[in-house]
Amino acid sequence: MAAVVCSYFVLTAQLPFFATRFGQFIPAILFVAIPLAALAAITPQHWTALFRRVRVRDVMWMILFALLNVIVSMSIGLAVWALTATAANPAVGAVGGMGSGDLIFFFLKTIPQLFGEEVLTILPFLALLYLLHARMEISRTQAIVGAWLIAAMLFGVVHLPTYNWNWIQCLVVIGGARLVLMLPYLLTKNIWVSAGAHILNDWMLLGFTLLGPYLLKAGAAS
Repeated sequence: MAAVVCSYFVLTAQLPFFATRFGQFIPAILFVAIPLAALAAITPQHWTALFRRVRVRDVMWMILFALLNVIVSMSIGLAVWALTATAANPAVGAVGGMGSGDLIFFFLKTIPQLFGEEVLTILPFLALLYLLHARMEISRTQAIVGAWLIAAMLFGVVHLPTYNWNWIQCLVVIGGARLVLMLPYLLTKNIWVSAGAHILNDWMLLGFTLLGPYLLKAGAAS
């Protein structure tokens, strides 16, 4: 868990070089590498269990859950927006002003970063599952549900700085999205599948941001 926390602080470190086109890859890669290296050191025989072979069916799960999460996220987001003020994701606003070269690097950087977010969620989930089931002797089903909910809440909490410390938005919208994005892992026990769904989900949402104005103009012109 200490490695997960350390990797998060590396990702969010405000160093000038990390803001450059190539430098942005360093914290994103370390975000993945630090906790996985720690896991490999602690359980050298078992850490690779996170990674299973990706089959055609797994790719279909990625697409399905990415689409499902877009629907769920937008639905929850609109409901929360109607009830209270929400904060925009700075990355979404930044994407709109990027040139084609910067956009390519930005999207490439999101691959390790979003994979790191899967590690950030799944490792605490597994630790909580072990604690609840093996140590506290809670039934496996209840332990899975409890670990699933707590891990999603923790994921929402780490997004508080991004969303201007809006607790409702982070716990309800971001946490709700995380619940959906955990389902591919619960279903397949394969971090590649949940990571793939997460990457596709974010790319679709960012794509809507980029293409939305053009689609609206095209619709108005027709």
